[in-house]
Amino acid sequence: MTTGTTASGTYYLFNKKDQDVPIVFVHGVGLTHEIWQPQLEFFNYHSTLAYDILGHGKSSLENKEISFDDFSDQLIGLMDHLNIKKIHLVGFSIGSLIARNFATKHNERLQTLTLLCSIYKRTEEQQKIVTQRFEQAKQELKLSKQALKRWFTDKYLENNLEIYEKISSILSANNMNNFLKVYELFVNHKNDEDFNKIKANTLVMTGEYDIGSTVKMSQELNSLISKSQLKIIKDGKHLCGIECADDVNLTIKNFIGSDE
Repeated sequence: MTTGTTASGTYYLFNKKDQDVPIVFVHGVGLTHEIWQPQLEFFNYHSTLAYDILGHGKSSLENKEISFDDFSDQLIGLMDHLNIKKIHLVGFSIGSLIARNFATKHNERLQTLTLLCSIYKRTEEQQKIVTQRFEQAKQELKLSKQALKRWFTDKYLENNLEIYEKISSILSANNMNNFLKVYELFVNHKNDEDFNKIKANTLVMTGEYDIGSTVKMSQELNSLISKSQLKIIKDGKHLCGIECADDVNLTIKNFIGSDE
């Protein structure tokens, strides 16, 4: 595993194996590449790349204004830095929105696309809730640990206190100015991508009990993206990539395996 930082300030972990197409993991808002530990361990036989998105973890954010195009540019810059031509792209939460943006602009660099816990057209009530959370974060200038109750089942948190502490520490370490810039993009996302431009084979996946990235949203995305398949993770909530890692990992493995 190689760690490094690009000239533009992107921190990454790259596990290069022979000539295969790397699996690239894009994390969610307020988090870092560290959430992908179960995937990096599972896919240790395969080339993998995990990195911190702009303004998160050890990656810098210089721009006063920011858009999803900036995140796609960040990934293209990282791929070029590492001389990677094509990728299997896996995006979680806001990472899936980055992946959707990337897929509409850089189809030629994409082998497959996996959208994990992706939003699509929130209801009026769902939009009201996320807007309230954003306003609360702006006022308090800190992140609520209540997020973990939405992201994991109670039983899992009770039995995995070290995960609770780990995710809590990642949330607490955020630069709030950077976090709020990126979170605002997530809150105000318009679902205005041209889904017809997504040509790659696509896996749409979410947790059965994810209240923010619902089963209905994933079903709608599955119907919009031409070459897509749908997987609902049984008993999963938002961070099912950790809580239901075995199911998520095997699903990704089988999906990618059918395309290599």
